[in-house]
Amino acid sequence: MNSGQPTTSLSSSSCFAFIFSFFIIFLITTTISVSGVGNNETDYQALLHFKSMIRNEEGLSSWNSSFHFCDWSGVYCGKRHRRVTDLWLESQGLEGSLSPYIGNLSFLRLFSIANNSFQGTIPHELGRLYRLRVLDLGHNKFNGVIPSNVSGCSKLERLGLNENKLVGSIPKEMSFLSKLTFIAVHDNKLTGGIPSVLGNISIESFSASENPLGGSIPDTISHWKSLTEFYIGGCNLNGTIPHSIFNHSLLTHFSVSSNHLTGSLPSALGAMLPRLVYLQLYGNKLTGPLPASLSNCSKLGFLEAQDNNFSGKLKIDFAKLKDMYWISIGGNNFGFGEADDMKFIDTLKNCSKLDTLDLSSSKLQGVLPASIGNLSDRLAYLVLDQNLIYGNLPPSIGNLAGLTTLILANNRFTGKIPSTIGQLQKLQVAALFKNQFSGPIPESIGNLSLLTNLWLNSNRLESHIPSSLGKCHHLLDVNLSDNKLSGRIPKQLLQLISLTIVLNLSQNNLSGSLPTEVGKLQMLTSLDLSYNNLSGKIPSSISGCISLVFLSLKGNLFQGTVPPSLSSLRGVSTLDLSHNNLSGQIPRFLERLILLEYVNLSYNDFEGDVPVVGVFANASAYSVLGNSRLCGGLAELDLPKCKKNTGKHQKRILVFVIGLLIVSILFTVLCFLYAWCKKIKNQPSQSSVDDEKSKQVSYTYSQLFKATNGFSEANLIGEGGFSSVYKGVLDDHDGKIVAVKVIHLQNRGAHKSFIAECEAWRNIRHRNLLKIITSCSSLDFQGYDFKALVYKFMPNGSLHDWLHSTESKSRLNLLQRINILIDVASALDYLHNHCLPSIVHCDLKPSNILLDDDMVAHVGDFGLARFLGTNSDQNSTSGIIGTIGYAPPEYGVGSEMASSGDVYSFGILLLEMMTGKRPTDNIFNEGLSLHKFAYLALPDHVTDVVDDDLLNFLQEHAAPKKCTSTNAKLIEECVASIVKTGVSCSMDSPPQRMNIRIVAHELHHIWDTLQNILPAPHT
Repeated sequence: MNSGQPTTSLSSSSCFAFIFSFFIIFLITTTISVSGVGNNETDYQALLHFKSMIRNEEGLSSWNSSFHFCDWSGVYCGKRHRRVTDLWLESQGLEGSLSPYIGNLSFLRLFSIANNSFQGTIPHELGRLYRLRVLDLGHNKFNGVIPSNVSGCSKLERLGLNENKLVGSIPKEMSFLSKLTFIAVHDNKLTGGIPSVLGNISIESFSASENPLGGSIPDTISHWKSLTEFYIGGCNLNGTIPHSIFNHSLLTHFSVSSNHLTGSLPSALGAMLPRLVYLQLYGNKLTGPLPASLSNCSKLGFLEAQDNNFSGKLKIDFAKLKDMYWISIGGNNFGFGEADDMKFIDTLKNCSKLDTLDLSSSKLQGVLPASIGNLSDRLAYLVLDQNLIYGNLPPSIGNLAGLTTLILANNRFTGKIPSTIGQLQKLQVAALFKNQFSGPIPESIGNLSLLTNLWLNSNRLESHIPSSLGKCHHLLDVNLSDNKLSGRIPKQLLQLISLTIVLNLSQNNLSGSLPTEVGKLQMLTSLDLSYNNLSGKIPSSISGCISLVFLSLKGNLFQGTVPPSLSSLRGVSTLDLSHNNLSGQIPRFLERLILLEYVNLSYNDFEGDVPVVGVFANASAYSVLGNSRLCGGLAELDLPKCKKNTGKHQKRILVFVIGLLIVSILFTVLCFLYAWCKKIKNQPSQSSVDDEKSKQVSYTYSQLFKATNGFSEANLIGEGGFSSVYKGVLDDHDGKIVAVKVIHLQNRGAHKSFIAECEAWRNIRHRNLLKIITSCSSLDFQGYDFKALVYKFMPNGSLHDWLHSTESKSRLNLLQRINILIDVASALDYLHNHCLPSIVHCDLKPSNILLDDDMVAHVGDFGLARFLGTNSDQNSTSGIIGTIGYAPPEYGVGSEMASSGDVYSFGILLLEMMTGKRPTDNIFNEGLSLHKFAYLALPDHVTDVVDDDLLNFLQEHAAPKKCTSTNAKLIEECVASIVKTGVSCSMDSPPQRMNIRIVAHELHHIWDTLQNILPAPHT
């Protein structure tokens, strides 16, 4: 027994030693693993490869050897095994392509890079991530197809691929992902329909809207028993909506808008979908009644069913729908001509959140009930136009305190317009035209201080025009025509300088003289006073209406001669003075109005010869009928010949020659002064500025000299007053192509420009700003100072080249132009509203806007940039203040730099993009500018001024064979809206210019409107 004891003792010691050794080894191994990469080398290398394909690595600044990769931003590891489980890099401004090495992160459960600028194809190696549960690549620029082997991610629950440029079809292999509940592929270019095999899995949320999928809605989606959200709007779908889908009682959001769907909705729809919150059906061909059972959807807030063929009386009891905020069901057939057609209005009083009520073009009949005044005080948009509503407009309409838009046009309203309308303090648009309203226009209308559009035309209104309209200081468009209004035109109305679109008082019984205050309507486009009883002389002050395009004084009692001051109306295209008592000779200045397309002087008492040049060179462009004392003119007029007056003719020639001589002398003097000022301006300054020592030198002169092949002419891609830009290839970046901006230090102000640009780039980063790589402050081979900036190379050059180059480069289509404008507006919004301190660019123009591979615009050249709100002197406008034509007029008189100056430059840039004309084109003289040129074309003649390439594009894609008349009109309206935005941005007065944030919003809205009508942008 004793012989075994030592053995047992030895064995215990050995065991203890083994355990101790193992513990030590474990500690060492763990220490190595924690301090370095250790067993996680695969994950570490995968992350490095991921980073290597990101072009702007500063977005991943923490991804370096100073930290363990589990501590890098956006990287999350498991506590036990220290392997990457989550990679969350949403909205980091990252650019580049997605490395296939991402497939080596075998422990990855969540991967999201949404809302960045990744491009290229989606690597099929993602299919190796069998532990992955969430994959979100949405809102990037991925192209190519969706990899079919995504089915290898067998545990995938959520898949987001929305808002990319993906093509091909939705892979049928997705049906193998048994745990998948969320699919978002909307806003791509997918085709091939909705795969029916997807019915094999249990989807809770499916979003595929805005894809040209085609086909029909597969009945197999009825298998998605847990479905809550279903979005397939704008997918070119046809056929019927499978009724089985309405058996999904958990459904909350349902959108099938803008397709070609037919059939009817089940009458028990509301009982079948009791949890419905959002129902969008507009723009289809659905028939039958709108189910009354929708009253049972107590949570319903959004109902949009307009532009279908729904019929039958509207029987929805909205009293049960207390969360309803949006009702848009116009463009259907709900009217039956019965007394209670409008009874449903009574049930809306409980909808305390209601914001929009659109019942237009629904054939509704009957009286508008007084209960309309019981609707929500949040109601902003009330549209009842193009129905058969009759009777009085209830005074209770004045209770709708939140109303901004009231459209009651094209009905059969009678009686007076209630004075309570003056209580609608937020009202901006009042459209009551084409009814049978009578009585006076209420004086209380002057209380509507925010009113912009007042349309009361084609009614039976009488009495005088209320002078209180002069209090509506935001009025843009007033139409009171075709009524029975009498009395004088109130001066207060003519003093509204806000009137810029239309003032139409035609076809009334107005009398008296035309007040001289009419000349204060300097920005008015159209003035129509025809068919009234106005008398006296045409006031010479009307010449102040310098923006008029249309002027009609037809059918009045005006007398005397046409005032010579009308020669100031250089933008007028239609002038109608017919059916008056005007006398004297036909004014010769009419010959010189180059934009005049039609003039009507008939039935007056003009005498003398009829001109034969200008508008009078075309017999169909004017009329002089009913003037018995006229002579000469074109042979087609068949007028008697005029007696020659040699003395007067010679006198005219003498005056003309003397005038021409004076103009020539003045022109010569001005040219001399301009040349002398330019010579003084370009003389080099003797003062010097110390170098900015704080700049880090990343490249030497020698390196950049080599990269640009000795700054050779062949590599020169741009040149300006302060710099030259060369294309270069950097050896230490694997042949990376860059743009090297070499500063002309010998030019006065160049060094200051370099410092300003460095300061600006130090403080900003945005996807629509040019990417700076580094700066260089060195000595050249002769020992002189050398300074340069190295930028990311933009392969598609500058916007200036695309607009004006004579090379055989593809031209920009409409959507591309809007995209570029949105990019530039976004950059300015960032500089003005999101930087501390705010930055003003001060030199926005096409040559400073560069385009990358995807035609995304990047604003560059911050050499004149200014920081607002600082104590520095750089806001002074002494010295360089921008580029002629793009710099706002206030800079020329010493005003300080401001963000409104950039908005002016943006407006000129926009107009240049739409018209193809530089602001310094030769046609812009004698008071005509690019701003004025565009303004005069608004609102109905925009196609006359747009760029030829753009016009050809519009004529091709808005042609009747390719586009419905409605869409063609919509395209023209959108183009007009863009031009109007440019005009609003380039106003002479800074306070009148639009806010750049609103500009960006407007352009986004126009883009959203056009993207389903026009072909996608391509380069």
